[in-house]
Amino acid sequence: MLAFGALAQAGAQEPQNLDGLAKSIPTTFEFAESQYGRLLAGTKEDSKIPRTLEEGKVKTVAPKDWTSGFVAGSLWYLYEFSKDQRWLSAATDYTLRLDSIKDYRGSHDVGFMLGCSYGNGYRLTKNPAFRDVMLKGAESLASRYNPQVGALRSWDHKGWNYPVIIDNMMNLEFLMDAASEGRVERYRTIAIAHADKTLHNHFRADSSSFHVVDYNPTNGEVIAKKTHQGAADDSAWARGQGWAVYGYTMMYRKTKNPAYLAQATKVADFILNHPHLPADKIPYWDFDAPGIPTAPRDVSAAAVMSSALIELSGMVGGEAGESYLKLAQQQLVSLSSPAYLAKPGENGNFILMHSVGNYPAHSEIDVPINYADYYFLEALLRYQHLKKS
Repeated sequence: MLAFGALAQAGAQEPQNLDGLAKSIPTTFEFAESQYGRLLAGTKEDSKIPRTLEEGKVKTVAPKDWTSGFVAGSLWYLYEFSKDQRWLSAATDYTLRLDSIKDYRGSHDVGFMLGCSYGNGYRLTKNPAFRDVMLKGAESLASRYNPQVGALRSWDHKGWNYPVIIDNMMNLEFLMDAASEGRVERYRTIAIAHADKTLHNHFRADSSSFHVVDYNPTNGEVIAKKTHQGAADDSAWARGQGWAVYGYTMMYRKTKNPAYLAQATKVADFILNHPHLPADKIPYWDFDAPGIPTAPRDVSAAAVMSSALIELSGMVGGEAGESYLKLAQQQLVSLSSPAYLAKPGENGNFILMHSVGNYPAHSEIDVPINYADYYFLEALLRYQHLKKS
């Protein structure tokens, strides 16, 4: 996720056997533009935000849905690539739809909602009104911090005491950037405390991440380590591993704390070397999913991973960096292929097919989801930047 900061750079040497990927990026973006042009035309009478395809129809959601910022973010990426004013107009429209989220204190995902929309908008336009919304939103997100726990509360769902999910690492970039932009050191302190708490409690000996850690809100002690979207409490939910490697890569960029870089590389190595990672590098929805090798894949996990790995490759350099970059390349080549890229005018006019939202809840299985498109476009832009640097 990008907020106030510049597009993250990667600096590892590109393996030459996959250099066709860079040449294909303009074509992929042209396809993305055509898909999203049709998507917006088909939903122009709907004030809500396209999320997925459900029973053959585009499902739209209100601003408080955690995915509400991704369409605006994808539109900003289309504008960044093309400099076409129609995408500037569309991105601005979908960004402004989320204005009310600046005052929303009911979700840890304010970072997703506003970082992808207003954050990218501010990065590309320097519109001060976007900055103002971001700073107000950061205060709303910071309200979910409990100093007794040392982490931001993820959900207010019944049945949990003080749940913290690995996904929440992604919202820290929003706080870190707001801290810098608004000179509010408290936001940075909260983000670092959350990252440290997660580092201490979320990871197993093999460096895979639990999905949910439930804390005692009074003293911060761990009550339970569970899953909500994975195959089992002790399984490695694929998108969760993507959130982890992305989150700690980003936090290293923001702090230069070597512990964060070390954790990012450990999770990357877990993904890279896992015996259940398929040959095309698009993971099953859970690395321990029942039914492998016929279990559903999750392209959203691959999109998040590839974007993170491109950045991480430049941070570590050497053979390790090359191995991370090669994995990202392989994922992007696969995602850009007919196996995962939609046919023109199909797939509800989303870009990528075959994501999995919440398999245990029988929700959004083998469908397009807007955040897969967002991180795919981000990864392609990061890769293109690498090629040009």
